[in-house]
Amino acid sequence: MKKAVVLLVCAVILMMNLSACSSSGAADVHVFYYTYSDTYISSVRSELDKQLKDAGINFQDYDGNGNQTTQTEQIQTAITNGAKAIIVNIVNTGSDDAASSIVGLAKNAGIPVIFFNREVSDTVIKSYDKCAFVGTRAEDSGILQGQMIGDYLVENFEKTDINGDGEISYILFKGEEGNNEAIYRTSYSVSEANKKLSEAGKKPLKFYDRTNPNKYLVDKNGQWSATAANEYMTTALASYSEKAGNMIELVICNNDGMAEGAISALNASGYNNGSGRTIPVFGVDATDAAKELIANGKMTGTIKQDAQGMAEAIRKLTQNAVSGSAILSGMDGYDIDEDAAKIRIQYSQYLG
Repeated sequence: MKKAVVLLVCAVILMMNLSACSSSGAADVHVFYYTYSDTYISSVRSELDKQLKDAGINFQDYDGNGNQTTQTEQIQTAITNGAKAIIVNIVNTGSDDAASSIVGLAKNAGIPVIFFNREVSDTVIKSYDKCAFVGTRAEDSGILQGQMIGDYLVENFEKTDINGDGEISYILFKGEEGNNEAIYRTSYSVSEANKKLSEAGKKPLKFYDRTNPNKYLVDKNGQWSATAANEYMTTALASYSEKAGNMIELVICNNDGMAEGAISALNASGYNNGSGRTIPVFGVDATDAAKELIANGKMTGTIKQDAQGMAEAIRKLTQNAVSGSAILSGMDGYDIDEDAAKIRIQYSQYLG
């Protein structure tokens, strides 16, 4: 009989897309990720799991698999089953609808809700005194990435200008439409690089495909995935090459996962293999995989998004939540917005 009950519980867990749970009883804290497949999010999850365990907090992780309906249903179930706090890496950032609905569920149950990484609006955060957000300032990563690209190009312009036309032809991979981080990274990575080029008397960056008015290629599934970037890059290299005299000379990616995909496509075409011709590739996140690629000369640079620092701030807020303290109690040392309970984790450049 006991064996049958255990099997039934396991089946229910699998159906709900759950993952690691503390072994010491029912979970008090429920953590909802927009997808496990995101490389940076996996880093945050690994670090947060460790910190919550070390703090003695019973928790349960959920994979939204990029589907807001799935995530909202998971949250509803967790609250119904007695969650004491919820931590949400929200799927849909294009409007306030999903976040407002989640806050409404938490507020009705009288439990704290902590959003992280994928930003929700000030209006949502301010609608509930037990609500907070942990993340970065979206524009900072794009600004830092653009400055890093600009500095590199000014120093290595002739080497990078494979086509010899006095302009650097670039391709840019955007993670998701409607996401503030993707929007700012896409914009500032180019505009800040162009400022550096202008100061050095160089022409601005030129998007490789003149027929594309957006001047970026977006992951249509909103997954910021290596697969999407690899497919786009492979297709582009079939038409834009050294032989044709229009080679793509610079790769800009909204995250390191997409940078990995682009590099795989370049490798297949004989580039970025650690020797011979290398096309500069820049990403965001400073994942372990990206650091290794940089160390091996296959990737040029990235922007560090501090997974450990983000997990630590979330853990501290969670301890406040489960202890009944004010949500921002003891967080004075953090960079907190004046208008809303938003804690900001700083970016930094990483060149190896």
